[in-house]
Amino acid sequence: MLERRELEAFLVLSEELHFGRTAERLHVSTARISQTIAKLERRAGVPLFNRTSRRVELTATGRQLYEDLRPAWDQITGAFERAVASGRGLTGLLRVAFIGAAGGQLLAGAVELFRQRRPDCDVRLREAQMGDLMPWLLDGEVDVTLASFPVDEPGIATGPVLVSEARMLAVPIRHPFARRASVSLEDLARTVLLQLPNSLPESLRDDRTPHTTPSGRPIPSGPSASTINEMLTLVGASHGVFLLGAHARRYYARPDVAYIPFSDAPPLRWGLLWRADNATARVRAFVQAAHDLVVDHP
Repeated sequence: MLERRELEAFLVLSEELHFGRTAERLHVSTARISQTIAKLERRAGVPLFNRTSRRVELTATGRQLYEDLRPAWDQITGAFERAVASGRGLTGLLRVAFIGAAGGQLLAGAVELFRQRRPDCDVRLREAQMGDLMPWLLDGEVDVTLASFPVDEPGIATGPVLVSEARMLAVPIRHPFARRASVSLEDLARTVLLQLPNSLPESLRDDRTPHTTPSGRPIPSGPSASTINEMLTLVGASHGVFLLGAHARRYYARPDVAYIPFSDAPPLRWGLLWRADNATARVRAFVQAAHDLVVDHP
């Protein structure tokens, strides 16, 4: 296997046809270039250069090798330079996904602030359904997503909490809970809890659709749905109840569904997710913009 320094020495010497100028371009000694080329020729089993006291010339084999290697080397170095530019640069396209109107409104504000700071970077917002969120992120269809926490998945990075809100239980309008001022987590053992899609992380599903109450009582599991509207349609049809954030009362008001606050549940937290191997400068700058937005406008 050829080493990078051998390839560089051969290609530069093929263009300069001068050991001294080649050494200057590569910031090494002339002796180092001579040793590298000699080693390469021993491995090839044939001279690649004709050397005299006055000039250096490629042999026929050396010229053929140069013509074969140059395009491949340009392709490799170009690909690496593009990867570096993507990781360090703040130009290009950033794709951001959200679920529901409230998430879209929050991210629209973050996008506006991000564009003010980074006018050379374009942002494309996409609405995802619950079941699409993680597949889109893992498959590289989007770079950043807004999701509820906790998300404890290998290879997935999480940003700071952007929004914290009270948890509500969506129940059918004629459900006995609908007449109450609040419910407790123990009350979930008395009703059927609708389930999130299996494509979402287990840590998130355990938080939003637990199988037992804090005291260990089992919670009956109902059907799952892929979208929030599908979930609320099932709630309105008395197929079960579902846990949502307080924003649902404003963005998903329905005549067949009531939203009852929990008296003892921790708040529901929202933040940004991205692939750990895709933590580019664009991603980091957008996460910072979203954080600064909620800090300045809590």
